[in-house]
Amino acid sequence: MSAVAERRGRMFGRDVSGLLGLFALLVVAFGLTTPQFLTAANFDSIAFQLPELGLLTLAMLAPIVSGGINLAIIATANLSGLTLAWILNMNGGPEAGVFAFVVGASAALAVGGASGAAMGATIAYFGAHPILASLAMMIFLRGLGEFLTRGGDISGFPNFLGELGHGVILGVPVLMLVFTAAAILWHVLLARTRHGFAVAMIGSNPRASEYSGIPVKRSLTLVYALSGVMCALAGIVMLMRFNSVREGEGEALLLVTVLACFLGGADPFGGFGRVAPVFVSLLILQTLSSGLNLLGANQHLATAVWGLFLIAVMVLRSVWDSRFLQALFAGRNDATRGRQGEGEEKRDDKLSIGGET
Repeated sequence: MSAVAERRGRMFGRDVSGLLGLFALLVVAFGLTTPQFLTAANFDSIAFQLPELGLLTLAMLAPIVSGGINLAIIATANLSGLTLAWILNMNGGPEAGVFAFVVGASAALAVGGASGAAMGATIAYFGAHPILASLAMMIFLRGLGEFLTRGGDISGFPNFLGELGHGVILGVPVLMLVFTAAAILWHVLLARTRHGFAVAMIGSNPRASEYSGIPVKRSLTLVYALSGVMCALAGIVMLMRFNSVREGEGEALLLVTVLACFLGGADPFGGFGRVAPVFVSLLILQTLSSGLNLLGANQHLATAVWGLFLIAVMVLRSVWDSRFLQALFAGRNDATRGRQGEGEEKRDDKLSIGGET
């Protein structure tokens, strides 16, 4: 049993265990507060709402691990969705076939990857700060989307997209399966590949990474390119869910993705971040939003509570990392070792006395 527990601890970590405990606490609390919470309909609602936020959070996670940030995730997702919508409308709109969707989705992924690669190259090769580079890309993509749509939305897509966006397989929403597959792929990329190792090393110390032979510039460019591809996938998911697309959709989710990453243990200064705890943190945030909604609170209150969550996480981390707390635990350990030493001395004295007699 101890070997199994140790293996599970290496796989998930203490942070995942703590987040799962918090998740269970929220489920119990809302289950006791409102009878509608512990129902299949509510959990289906959570599963349908989670994928778009989850995909955008994955797109934010990789740049944070590299020591940067991607503020253009929403704008990239929307422009990618507009690309897919434009190709569908060019091929008949509601009458467009599967081939048009495949071409449009491929073009959307290419647009997301290209915008991310351009941003990453600006950061890696020209030394631009990630905040400024991603902010500039966000403004550019948003302005381009507003120009192309004239501030309106695009709708009128094939029926099979809506069926996919609201369909289920074995009781699980299709889009939730898409998000789960993307999370597994992201975990393998960040934790099991040379690229993931390079990303963490760059986030910890970019200069030392360069001296150790890691292709820092190429890796940074790839980080943001893959982040853009994930944003494009989120844009496709949003189009299938809402059966429409417009520039500015989901802008309130930008800071929530940052919150989910930090709640999941990602280091805001780079160098560390894992998919599993971020996945659980997304479940916590979506559960919190759903529970407050069932209690009659509006989405604005849920957003405010999310902000309080971020403040609480920062405070708890600061307290945990403080020297006072470390000294407190060190003092307890010293006291424990002292008591053990006294016990050993007493046993030695008894043995010596017994030997003399």
